[in-house]
Amino acid sequence: MSFGLDWDKLLIIGLAAVLLLGPERLPRLAETLARFTVRARDWVNGAKDRVKDEMGEDFSDVEWRKLDPRQYDPRRIIRDALLEDAPVPTVRAAAAGAAISTATAVGMDAAGDAAMRFERGAVVPFDDEAT
Repeated sequence: MSFGLDWDKLLIIGLAAVLLLGPERLPRLAETLARFTVRARDWVNGAKDRVKDEMGEDFSDVEWRKLDPRQYDPRRIIRDALLEDAPVPTVRAAAAGAAISTATAVGMDAAGDAAMRFERGAVVPFDDEAT
């Protein structure tokens, strides 16, 4: 796993640590950091083993590389979406579109209720008990 850390940057960080912490405290800090790293690795491996135990034998069959979110490039996803064929309208979708346009033409809303129209400047009814 690469974190993109170059050797020159690591050298600068090490030099800054020596200057800030001093040569007498640096070995103790390095030892503490090493112990923490070992504990973290053991914890991750233990968690991985518990997941394997709970998931059963199907766990090893999962292709984890395919599920890595870093592999998804938004540019590729958009390009693929633009290049794939448009969905073919079904009979149901065409009938629904025709019903909506017919209802609008005769003054009804999409649910089929008559649309209420008010003149400009008219007082609109208000229900005080509505929530």
